[in-house]
Amino acid sequence: MVAGLGLAAAFLVVRSKTAQAERENPPRGKFVEVDGVRLHYLERGSGPALVLLHGNGVFANDFEYSGLMEQLSARYRVIAFDRPGYGYSDRPRSTVWTPDAQARLLHHALQEIGVDSAIVLGHSWGTMVALAMGLQVPDFVRGLVLLSGYFYPTLRLDVPVVAQPAIPIIGDLMRYTVSPLISRMLWPLLSKRVFSPMKVPERFRQLSPWMALRPKQLRASGAEAALMVPAAMSLSKRVDQLRVPVQIITGTQDKIVKPAVQSERLHEALQDEGHSSELHLQPGVGHMVHYAHPEQIVAAVDAIAAQVGEPIGLRSPRAEALARASESGV
Repeated sequence: MVAGLGLAAAFLVVRSKTAQAERENPPRGKFVEVDGVRLHYLERGSGPALVLLHGNGVFANDFEYSGLMEQLSARYRVIAFDRPGYGYSDRPRSTVWTPDAQARLLHHALQEIGVDSAIVLGHSWGTMVALAMGLQVPDFVRGLVLLSGYFYPTLRLDVPVVAQPAIPIIGDLMRYTVSPLISRMLWPLLSKRVFSPMKVPERFRQLSPWMALRPKQLRASGAEAALMVPAAMSLSKRVDQLRVPVQIITGTQDKIVKPAVQSERLHEALQDEGHSSELHLQPGVGHMVHYAHPEQIVAAVDAIAAQVGEPIGLRSPRAEALARASESGV
């Protein structure tokens, strides 16, 4: 009886905090429905399209809080999605949301909102979605910028703990009661770990912990924790098929994914296959590289944009004529 009363009290607290978080942080972007899934996204600026894909545990606003979106929107049409289950995007249980499944969905969503090609930037778990999209639709993806990525399967002792909210029945009970409360108590320590050795920047504190710890988002985070290793196993076997230019950025002191066995290994694999890849190491920086030196990320995006040229749809008639003449050798 005491346990039941405790769970009931926890449920009421979580429901109250969830409602309060959503009142204080209403959707700030647009919605698009595609393949039966309603997705929320932020859009800023104009120019060549640039898609931003966030990592596990946060949502699209993370790119705003870091300052990256503001800098990039000065010369790009920046589109930052809440990936399925995060922020205000749906995540139907009828689908196993692997990186490949998310890549297909987001590609269809981009087509629906009038994007015919884009540079794709991913952070952390979002790098796997970006990589999957680059493999699936290389004619659509003009290049990839991969931040603090996870690309190769490794032993992850944190997965059994983090994945619990995604377990049917027991996980459902936990994520509506005690899991958000425990996670909220651990939030300062978790934030410190992802930023270490840097201090947690003040602008990151704009991100509402209770928005990130809502039951539906905990389920998405748990499911993606469980999928991380098998997803990396699948993607790593196809890296040699990648045909788009890649810029890789990682912090040398990342405590979440080890640079040597992830970003550096991917760069070496791509170079061995003769693919276009550049690796940028950020000394003394942890997992949240987009907060540390956003200007370096902007430079990486610019490097890909310069390499692949202006999208055909944005070229002036004269520029298009010159491009055709160059391609035909005239």
